[in-house]
Amino acid sequence: MLTQTLNKLFKRDLNKLKEEIKLYSNESNLWIVDKDVLNSGGNLCLHLVGNLNHFIGAEIGKTNYIRQRDLEFSLKNVPRTELIQQIDDVILVIDQVLHTLTEEDLQKEYSRRVFEDTMTVEYFLVHLSMHLGYHLGQINYHRRLLDS
Repeated sequence: MLTQTLNKLFKRDLNKLKEEIKLYSNESNLWIVDKDVLNSGGNLCLHLVGNLNHFIGAEIGKTNYIRQRDLEFSLKNVPRTELIQQIDDVILVIDQVLHTLTEEDLQKEYSRRVFEDTMTVEYFLVHLSMHLGYHLGQINYHRRLLDS
């Protein structure tokens, strides 16, 4: 079933996100922005955690998570250990929610119109996995630029 595949992909990429956050040679580099780089690795991490907690946790899993999207991009100097804990927490949320979904649930229309077109829950979950991969690549590049 697709939920098992997605769960593996989310876990893989979120564990890679933890690895990237740990690999910053200087913790303060997590928060550096420069020239055309508008988002730091730390803020992208907060954004990913907030995004997944909101769309998978609160919207699909009814976890009562309250997203504060502006803070995902404005908070600075969140300790690395806290970022890693937030990643661990969202891994658990995703695992719990995906295990509850049936094939029928995946074919339902997603409850919000995030984009102009309507979409199924299945489509949106695939989108969220790709969104995670996109920002994970940005974080990797950000880290390598600063650590070189």
